[in-house]
Amino acid sequence: MSDSSPLPPVRLHPEAELARDALSTPLLSRAARLARWAGPDTRVDAGGGLVDEQLPAAVEALGLSGDDAAADASEAWRVAVDTGLVEVVDEEEGTVTAGEDLALLTGGSPQDVLAVWLAVLETVLADASVPDLDGLVDEDGEVDLSSLDWDPEAEAEFLDGVLGNLYLLTAGEETPGGAPVPLPALAASVIVPSDMGEPTNDVLEQVSDAMMRLDDQFRMLEPVGFVAYQPVDEALMADADEEPAAPVDDTDVSRYGMVRLTPLGLYGMRARLREAGFEAPAVGDLADKGADVLLDGTAEFPPGAAQAETEQWLQRRESLAAARELLAAARGADAGAPLRRLRCQQALSLVGASAEPALREVLDDAELGGLARVWLTENGAVDVPAPSEAMVYWLTIDTVAAQLAAEGNSEELRALVEGLAQQHSGFFAAVWRVDHPATADVLEAMGRLHPDKKVAKEARKAAFKARSQQGG
Repeated sequence: MSDSSPLPPVRLHPEAELARDALSTPLLSRAARLARWAGPDTRVDAGGGLVDEQLPAAVEALGLSGDDAAADASEAWRVAVDTGLVEVVDEEEGTVTAGEDLALLTGGSPQDVLAVWLAVLETVLADASVPDLDGLVDEDGEVDLSSLDWDPEAEAEFLDGVLGNLYLLTAGEETPGGAPVPLPALAASVIVPSDMGEPTNDVLEQVSDAMMRLDDQFRMLEPVGFVAYQPVDEALMADADEEPAAPVDDTDVSRYGMVRLTPLGLYGMRARLREAGFEAPAVGDLADKGADVLLDGTAEFPPGAAQAETEQWLQRRESLAAARELLAAARGADAGAPLRRLRCQQALSLVGASAEPALREVLDDAELGGLARVWLTENGAVDVPAPSEAMVYWLTIDTVAAQLAAEGNSEELRALVEGLAQQHSGFFAAVWRVDHPATADVLEAMGRLHPDKKVAKEARKAAFKARSQQGG
């Protein structure tokens, strides 16, 4: 991802709800319980970890059992220390006390709680980029890093890239809300070059290796509430000569792992992306801004996000005043003005009949009169004056210019272009004279998009006349 390109807007849950989610995550809740459990007799080693003799008591305080109980308690303690829920008072004596941030979990605001959770998340993400050190301990009990092929920066960059793509898939409107992403597809998104047709065996092997790394990493990220993860089926990792315990379905993609960002994870990823310099909007960011900022800001939003943002903006305003503000912001002859007017028209479709006076006030406006007539007619208003031919042509150019800006050469726009040429006799002979900054560009686009060569040639001729008239 480029930090100069805005990311799709995301729909975040309310902060109070996210804070409750954060407090209920296994890792943060365990870390907080151990921070409250620690007392004058608690001792830590030189690295801040609980001494071995006190791990059983920590396990009991957390109510854990099983083979991983001690490891889970140790991890929760380390997170408590790393995030300031516990502070080491005397390193030589190994004494501790409750950290200042512990009180925020019960007495702080939702933002305070989420700040603590973000600190926990960063600790876990750092751990997730560290390889498994089992088997690297030498005879003296030291870790032999010389035998480890590990680039910390590359590993962190790989995980960031995967999480960035998961964020894009979560934010995009083409992905159903909350739908999990197959692990092979996610791994391939950062391994397989975009211009590669059929992946080579070497690339497929890299994807397989990446899946195994991600399987371990997502298992680590689930207890902090960042992802919901269905791990890779253990049967897939069995030796080839081993018989599976039960019949397996090779066509079931979920066996290869499925992952999605939780609502809390979406919040955390957006916070990390913004910290890294990305423009990562969220629906609701523009609710307290002016109509000019709303129309420009939603210009690049997908339709669903644009409507949600506009609805929140309208909820804070009286209908008639909102309509007048939107219409005033829609004026202009700059390159972005047609799309602003399209967004204005879409916004006004969400406003009730009480906005009618604002639309009647602009009936004679050269830029807004056509838009106003459309709204009044669609809302069943009476005594709506018919538009002049010049206004019809101007509105046509403005509408196509807006669609070009919003969608490019889409199939919908192609159908619109064909319909315009069919419905209006002598369309190109008249439309090139329209006094609109985008007339020539629109006619050139119609020449590109129309499938009939004769009609396309007419459009290009009209575009040439329009550009000559404009002095270009």
